[in-house]
Amino acid sequence: MNKKTFLIFMAGIFFVAGCTLAPQYERPPAPVPGTWPAGPAYSEMKQIAKIPWRDFMGDERLRKVIEISLTNNRDLRLAALNVERTRALYGIARVTLLPAINATGSMTKTHVPADLSLTGREMTSEQYSVNLGITSWEIDFFGRIRSLKDVALEQYLATDQARRGAEIMLISSVAQAYLALSANRENLKLAASTLAAQQTAYKLIRKSYDVGISSELDLRRSQSQVDIARGDVARYTQLTAQAENALNLLVGSPIPQELLPADLSGVIPPKEISAGVSSEVLLQRPDVMAAEHQLKAANANIGAARAAFFPRISLTAAFGTASADLSGLFKSGSGVWNFAPQIVMPIFDARTWYAYDVTKIDREISVAQYEKAIQTAFREVADTLAVRGTVNKQIEAQESLVNALAETYRLANARYTKGIDSYLSVLDAQRSLYGANQGLIMLRLASMNNLINFYKTLGGGE
Repeated sequence: MNKKTFLIFMAGIFFVAGCTLAPQYERPPAPVPGTWPAGPAYSEMKQIAKIPWRDFMGDERLRKVIEISLTNNRDLRLAALNVERTRALYGIARVTLLPAINATGSMTKTHVPADLSLTGREMTSEQYSVNLGITSWEIDFFGRIRSLKDVALEQYLATDQARRGAEIMLISSVAQAYLALSANRENLKLAASTLAAQQTAYKLIRKSYDVGISSELDLRRSQSQVDIARGDVARYTQLTAQAENALNLLVGSPIPQELLPADLSGVIPPKEISAGVSSEVLLQRPDVMAAEHQLKAANANIGAARAAFFPRISLTAAFGTASADLSGLFKSGSGVWNFAPQIVMPIFDARTWYAYDVTKIDREISVAQYEKAIQTAFREVADTLAVRGTVNKQIEAQESLVNALAETYRLANARYTKGIDSYLSVLDAQRSLYGANQGLIMLRLASMNNLINFYKTLGGGE
């Protein structure tokens, strides 16, 4: 076989289209209803309109904080590095289809003593060679390597979806931590203003007590409210500091003070979005797509297991030049070549059958995990829809309650000042108003958090 024939033969083998024995992939049907739940807890569904997170987040300072976190957060950096790693592993699996070609140069010098020489005289021989060849290249006639390449590809795509999911989670977590900090700061302001009001009332009652107008019971009741308010100020001071620390950790670096919120009222809420009419939108969630890629990988792995039952063909070949003298290494007539195809035919190996069973079971496991991911996603969206349909009504009711309690407190304080009623009525009205204001802050926080959860459970924006 001359060099030209050898190269033509190698090119023919290289372009042989290897088949794959993996079963045809079919996406399992989604084990959830085709539409979202309906009822008193749910608002009317509109056509879905996904938007980028920068358009979804209405507050400019919050957008800047999120942008910093996307650069500095270590968890997201690890997720990106995992993607790069699996992409490199996929590259290894892909190039396994190609032969590894090596160039080898060698020089051999051998001395043979006279009693071992065929001529009866001691001799020293030299050999020089340069070869270009392929060593043990498996020709993928039955698609074993192609199936393993597909497994690596699907695992890479699953990891990329995991990175996308980590990014959406980070955006949501930073936004919610930002809102938690703003709510704590507003609660701190409320506690501080309440403390100031309680201290003013205590001073007035103290003066009345000193001149014998107010009783000691009223004085002690007023003092107890001052102490409670002081405790709340200390508690919210602590919670505010901890919330800022949590936000700094998520962002990955200290946040400039000018980007931090003063209170919840000063934060522009995220935009309203819709889940659409059909629940098929869940199939685009990163965790669901990652589960489907893992299912496709398990499906491709069956093809590799099936191919193990068929013959495995490998090839070792080389061509080059050799000479007893270095000067004659590249002269005419010094060409050498070798061609060594090998076929291994499996006869009996029980491990192969068990390995095939394992791949089929792995596929069923992946199907169950994929279906579970869809069911979990459906439940999460349904929960956020239930909150969305009721939270605004709760806020309306709470605002009405705050207004009513504020008027109650004003009337109770007026009656006490005129000596018509006891200070106990003032304390009850004040406690109720303080608690109602705290409840209103928490409901407004829950409303904004619900929008962010909605964005997250729908799989982010475009």
